Formats: sequence, structure tokens, C-alpha cells
Amino acid sequence: MRLILYSKPGCHLCEGLQEKLEQIQNLSFELEIRDITTREDWFAAYQYEVPVLFLSNHRDAENAEGSEKLLPRLSPRASVQQLEQMLRKYLAN
Repeated sequence: MRLILYSKPGCHLCEGLQEKLEQIQNLSFELEIRDITTREDWFAAYQYEVPVLFLSNHRDAENAEGSEKLLPRLSPRASVQQLEQMLRKYLAN
């Protein structure tokens, strides 16, 4: 399983979510960080929304786009455990 985090440099919410994702130890996933400033389409879609987290079942980035599932936004105050619980819920589906 892959998680895709749309982020941008200097975004404290993005950095916080990335740190929490990296602390999760009881789930196995690959984390891909996508800098929205590197592509116009990403920037247009997410400039006011970051951080945005997607779940992808594809292992390679070439086939991932279009088959990504948007995950709900968690409060920046959510704990690592709350984030893990939310991810477990979506992995079960």
C-alpha cells in the first residue's frame, strides 16, 4: 500500500502530518511526498488544500494517478494513534 502526501515547502501542517506518518509503526505502507510546486496541475488542485493525503494500491507512480482515494482531513492536533486508526479503517475497505 502507498500513501501519497501532497505538500509544499514551508507548510507546517504538511510537515506535521509527514512526521506523524513516519512515526506509525504498526502499519506497513510506502509514503510518497509530492511537492505541489513542481507541477502546475497539482498546484492548481491543492494550493489551498495542503496537506492532502491519498491512498493508492498501485506500487508504481506511473499507474497510480486516477486510482488514488482521497482520505479525510484529520485535525492537526490528531495524535499518531488517531492517524493510525483512521488509516486502518480505510485499509480494511
